[in-house]
Amino acid sequence: MYKPRFLTRNIFSGVGNLNVFSQNISNEVHPLKIEKALIVSKLSRYESEKRIYSNCSEHELEKILRKRGTNYEKLVSFHELHRNFENNLTETLNRFGTEVEVVNRYNLTEEKVDDADIIIPIGGDGTYLLASSRVRNNKKPVIGFNSDPSRSEGCLCLPSWCSLDIKKSLEKLQRGQFKWLMRNRIRTTIENNEGDMLNPKCLHDIKGYSLPTFQTGEKNVLPVLALNEVFMGETLSARVSHLQLRLNGSQDKTDLKCSGICVCTGTGSTSWHLSINRLSTQCIAELLRLIDLDSSEEKDGLAKSLSDLYNRNLMFAPEDKRMGYTIRDLISSGVWPNPKGIKPRGFATGVEVQSHCFEAMLVVDGGVSFPFNDGAIAKLEIRPEDALRTVVFKE
Repeated sequence: MYKPRFLTRNIFSGVGNLNVFSQNISNEVHPLKIEKALIVSKLSRYESEKRIYSNCSEHELEKILRKRGTNYEKLVSFHELHRNFENNLTETLNRFGTEVEVVNRYNLTEEKVDDADIIIPIGGDGTYLLASSRVRNNKKPVIGFNSDPSRSEGCLCLPSWCSLDIKKSLEKLQRGQFKWLMRNRIRTTIENNEGDMLNPKCLHDIKGYSLPTFQTGEKNVLPVLALNEVFMGETLSARVSHLQLRLNGSQDKTDLKCSGICVCTGTGSTSWHLSINRLSTQCIAELLRLIDLDSSEEKDGLAKSLSDLYNRNLMFAPEDKRMGYTIRDLISSGVWPNPKGIKPRGFATGVEVQSHCFEAMLVVDGGVSFPFNDGAIAKLEIRPEDALRTVVFKE
């Protein structure tokens, strides 16, 4: 039997000194001159409800929402908080001599994106993903503000202090007190049995909103790049996904039955990828109980340290040229997988997935989906020209 105190001491030390990844961020920075800024503002829940019940008066809308159990006062106050932040940011940019246009998902166009020097999403990560999906090169900066850092993390946005001090943030950008961070994105090419129909579908049921027409310039290349992840699997989650996986251009293919395949970037490694693969402290504690540690205090501390260590190592750098893949709920019994030996999680520079599903979708960043039924083949890769340009402030 091992000596738990020695093991625990080493684990605690390892967690304290752990550096999960080092960001290789470009230091070639010049002051950022912003003449035209496009603010992409989130659609608040209040605005969304007003669109759904567009024929109702304000009083009627309030009655409907209260009957549903919605806290109407909070709904309105969160909307006003976001709108005040939007006005504050616009006025501050104007004082810096910047021409500003404010749009939301309904009037965001490629022309407006092309015309701006910088894209500034305000809201949270959802709005950031929406705005960045309209930028298809690595030249135009996308720099986001979290309009309500007290209620959401907004991992893709600037740090919380930037939302509290917009003027200081813009001054840092003007002075060049930042580093460029190039977040790699996944390019997906689909070959299917349904011709060249790659019409995207919005997964969010928003009244009156339809996805704009995208142009890729390349046959069968999906019109959106994945900043977080690409997921492939049956639409009905209770149905098993039958997929064939090939990694890094190998001729070897593995037949799988699972709950789908998730392929992520370094940026997305902190999101769904982390949630799928995370080990809970409870799980580690159960394993340690099987080892029968003598001291419960030692056991609880070790379980927490081990889970933290494991989960932090699931994340990798946003500019990493590799993709992380996860085979979700891999069936490993009898003849599955075929052949045996594939790892349920790993890294790859190239991923190819062929669908043998009944009614499946390929979903980009949890918001846009494409049909991915029997016979369709998806090829995933990372190219430097597809990276998203954003910033990290110097300490």
